[in-house]
Amino acid sequence: MSEQRARPATQPGPESAPQKKIERPDEEEEVFGKAYDPRIVRRTSAYVRPYRRHMAWAVLLMICIAASNLVQPFLIKMAIDEAITRADVRLLTLTAVAFVLSALVSWLATYGQSYIMSWVGQSVLFSMRRQLFEHLQKLSFNFYDRMEAGRIMSRMTGDVNALNEFLTSGIVAIASDLFVLIGIVVIMFALNWQLAALTLTVVPVIAVATHLYRKRSRQMYREVRTQNAIVTGYLAENISGVRVVQAFAREDVNLRQFDVVNRENLRRLLRAAAFSAGFGPVITFVSTVATVVVIWYGGQKVLQGVLTIGSLYAFLAYVGRFFEPINDLSARYNSMQAAMAGGERVFELLDTPAAVQDKPGAYPLPPIQGHVIFDDVVFEYVPDRPVLRGVSLEAQPGDVMALVGHTGAGKSSIINILLRFYDIKDGSITIDGHDIREVTTESLRRQVGLVLQEPFLFSGSLRDNIRYGKLDASEEQVVAAAKAVNLHDFIETLPFGYDTEVQERGTTLSQGQRQLLSFARALIADPRILILDEATSSVDTATEKLIQSALEVLMRGRTSFVIAHRLSTIKAAKEIVVLHQGEIIERGTHNELLTQEGYYYSLYSMQFRYQELGLEHNVFGGDDEGAARPEQPPTIPPVQLAATPSPGA
Repeated sequence: MSEQRARPATQPGPESAPQKKIERPDEEEEVFGKAYDPRIVRRTSAYVRPYRRHMAWAVLLMICIAASNLVQPFLIKMAIDEAITRADVRLLTLTAVAFVLSALVSWLATYGQSYIMSWVGQSVLFSMRRQLFEHLQKLSFNFYDRMEAGRIMSRMTGDVNALNEFLTSGIVAIASDLFVLIGIVVIMFALNWQLAALTLTVVPVIAVATHLYRKRSRQMYREVRTQNAIVTGYLAENISGVRVVQAFAREDVNLRQFDVVNRENLRRLLRAAAFSAGFGPVITFVSTVATVVVIWYGGQKVLQGVLTIGSLYAFLAYVGRFFEPINDLSARYNSMQAAMAGGERVFELLDTPAAVQDKPGAYPLPPIQGHVIFDDVVFEYVPDRPVLRGVSLEAQPGDVMALVGHTGAGKSSIINILLRFYDIKDGSITIDGHDIREVTTESLRRQVGLVLQEPFLFSGSLRDNIRYGKLDASEEQVVAAAKAVNLHDFIETLPFGYDTEVQERGTTLSQGQRQLLSFARALIADPRILILDEATSSVDTATEKLIQSALEVLMRGRTSFVIAHRLSTIKAAKEIVVLHQGEIIERGTHNELLTQEGYYYSLYSMQFRYQELGLEHNVFGGDDEGAARPEQPPTIPPVQLAATPSPGA
């Protein structure tokens, strides 16, 4: 394949780009570390600080909820010991009314607290995601060379959601559980310290059981997340490659492979679920034992006249409620761990600096004419592995400069550093005398237009995509740009014209139509410098003529850098620069280079011979799509394949 067919023009070549770190599929999904990390809590609190008043109301309502729940068993004790024993109907009525009021207060306070915390949590979620999105747009290309899109999405969604869950339900709920637990212990000791001490003897049993469960459960669910990541990855791969799957009739084989990984996922899930299902009954059994102890020992105290029946009932009620916050706190441990781990990854992303940043004092690039000079430029993606070595070239305003060379020669790298997607190691690049490292990147890129070989279209209408780089463009300007690149007549044939919605990446449009649309987008932005990936390497001859006509309009009066695959398209270039292994080995006009009979001459002769044979061969990495093919396909020796490859194959 050609250099640019394999990746966008703004990405480094395979020979020069840094290799992405190979990580285990479950690495992002694992929950590890402490359940409370003060650094993460401190960073998160900065997002909560604007809502201090709301949080104070939530804490106040939490206290109301806990107090109303704690007072209810005491009211029943009073009704039994005071009202019923003394036949005091008035006191019995008052305690009944107080019980109802406490339940009403608990309901209203719970509603208010839930609403406030949800509101705060969603507001924090909005601010955090907005900051993440803003930061991601500023990060340099070397970050995206290392980080997969799926991993970034995981941090934008899963990790931020884990933090949000911690904010909306974790903080206040944990505080409420602790408040209730302490309140119950105090009341139990106030009622009968001996009975309270006896009841608390089961706490060490619960602590040991919880520790053992948490340790084993975390390991089992980590294995579940590992297998789930494998299932998700296999599913995503098959969805992305569905055309190849169906073209090779691999549906049955792939289904068998999916069954293997999916069944293993089911087995681990069921094992983890079976283990987790046993923890609740353990706590229930321990609480039952505690209840029996209270009844046995407290009943004796009642018979001895030391303890009232009302006190015994209240004690039983408090014992029943004593295990609720313990169970809740145990259940929240894993979510706290997930929140801390998620927060660490979110803030790690926010703390990632952009490799390419405006210098202090950087100034906006004034309107330019397009005089570009590369002066002895050295550039490398990986330290000490230069991909451009001492490159020097000059383009006058309005010149067309063609970049020619095999895959990995450095053509894309020249584009990347001219747009300052990466910074150079040595030398300088100036535009109209302004060093591009001294001006703001925004002002630089607003005056440089980029048209990729594989144009990227965004969701929205055709009109939105055309004026993507100039949002204030009028309808007349949109139509004029479309007409200039021979796209208007096609748009007029569509039922909704310029309001026609573009599907994902423009899949409903042909390659040529997408290319013409990208030309219109570049034309309406009116850049002074134009960078073109080979625009005709993936289209038929008729469409190529339309695109060539559009290119003439697009490049008119602009300094243009053209990455060329079909040498026939660059004959009129002011200068052709031939690159080999990061160095300029030849330069000149088309005729001058042919006269030299050097590297360019060999490439052109090879391509010309293929054209005479009826093949539109691309000498820089493969045949062009849609080109003529030999009548008989080449004979390929049969290869013995395994009937059912392993899931990891």
